[in-house]
Amino acid sequence: MFKEFRDFAIKGNMIDLAIGVIIGAAFGAIVSSIVDDIFMPLIGLIIGGVDFSNLFVVLSNPDNVAVPSVAAAKEAGVSTLNVGLFINAVVKFTIIAFVLFMVVKGINSLKREAAKEPVAQTPAPSKEEVLLTEIRDALRANPR
Repeated sequence: MFKEFRDFAIKGNMIDLAIGVIIGAAFGAIVSSIVDDIFMPLIGLIIGGVDFSNLFVVLSNPDNVAVPSVAAAKEAGVSTLNVGLFINAVVKFTIIAFVLFMVVKGINSLKREAAKEPVAQTPAPSKEEVLLTEIRDALRANPR
């Protein structure tokens, strides 16, 4: 059973998948930082100083607790609809989907280029080789 698992884990596809998952997680962290720390503050500034990370709608606040932020609402147990966090997630998804689209498009264009390249053909036999082949075949056909 251990040998079977080792053979499975050592296969190239398994290692490639593991590397892809690790790089994808790191890329996701970078995209999250870009969206949360650069894009959304700039967009919020452009549309009038809106902080998307704290853009929410209070659904239920039975104790009428002041909720200046999503974190304060969570601490107080107030039910909120976190619209800004959803917008952040949509922007992150869009960026990651676009980058993956560009990667797949690049790989597909490389595959098309490889398919266009002519396959190396073996050169035609020389006149001497053709003549020797004919002599060999004639000798096989007429044994003494």
